[in-house]
Amino acid sequence: MLLAVLVSATAFGSRPAFFAALLGVCSFNFFFLPPYYTLTISEPQNWVAFAAFMVTALVAGQLSSYARRRAEESEHRRREIERLYDELRSVFKKASEAEALRQSEQLKSALLDAVTHDLRTPLTSIKASVTTLLSEGTIDADECIVELDQDSRVELLDVINEETDRLNVFIGGLVDLARIEAGNQSIRRIRADIQDLINQAAKRAGSRLSGHTLSIELANRPITAMVDVPSVIEVIYTLLDNAAKYSPAGSEIRVSAAGCDGMLEVSVEDLGRGIMPEQREKVFDKFYRVSDESIHSTASGLGLGLAIARGVVESQGGRIWIEDGRDGFRTRVSFYIPSESNGTGPDQFTICL
Repeated sequence: MLLAVLVSATAFGSRPAFFAALLGVCSFNFFFLPPYYTLTISEPQNWVAFAAFMVTALVAGQLSSYARRRAEESEHRRREIERLYDELRSVFKKASEAEALRQSEQLKSALLDAVTHDLRTPLTSIKASVTTLLSEGTIDADECIVELDQDSRVELLDVINEETDRLNVFIGGLVDLARIEAGNQSIRRIRADIQDLINQAAKRAGSRLSGHTLSIELANRPITAMVDVPSVIEVIYTLLDNAAKYSPAGSEIRVSAAGCDGMLEVSVEDLGRGIMPEQREKVFDKFYRVSDESIHSTASGLGLGLAIARGVVESQGGRIWIEDGRDGFRTRVSFYIPSESNGTGPDQFTICL
């Protein structure tokens, strides 16, 4: 009887289970309680047995039906959650595609602006210079022979040389950035003196730094570290170049370096107008340039230097960031990369902040 009640409750619910329990107790009374084959109950203890079987059947049926309802509710909730998850995933996918499209369009626009200005300008200068050189000795529209003196020829050749270098820097920056993003940058660590790296970067930026005062602050003892020399020089050069472009002529630029806890940290500070906190992360984006016209700079750029610097630093497990300068300096750009120092004494290095 209980088996029939449980099967009915599990398969069909509480109401069929109730009728199964009622049918079961009636059958129990008809076949097993004297007088047999009647629905009459003569003995008081048989009434107790009848009631016990009836209550047991009803309780078992209710519990089984409740478990069935809970299972159905759980299944319904599971399907609802899956439906909502599918909707959310679809919405997120559409939003991601829209954001990716927006960023792609923004990148295309920035790239187009950069290419339009930074490719067309030097190409125009090169074309004009070459055309002038080729026109020497020919007759112009006024039927005059075009003649150039030696100084004019040298000046035009200098323009071609400078603009060619500018194009080379542009293409090289794009190639370097593509290589970094593709993870194809080769890293070869050797032990190097940090002051030598700073000196090489400063020498490379000599034309930019000619109108500034460069000060270098290092520990009393030499700092050496296991680093990838070309990439570290490239990052320091980029920071020096930016500091020179965006600070007043004749102002001081300070470079400091420290090593501690297996890290090499280098900072470059300048006396420019500074970078607003909300722009300090954006300047590391590709083709982003601070548009504040009040900044003391007439130099143009591609907006690739800091993006490449971040890629180089992060590819070696380091970090680069911008903060307020110290001792009156307005902007401080710092980076650190994992390295191995040559000493253990705390007096050998300045404090890494």
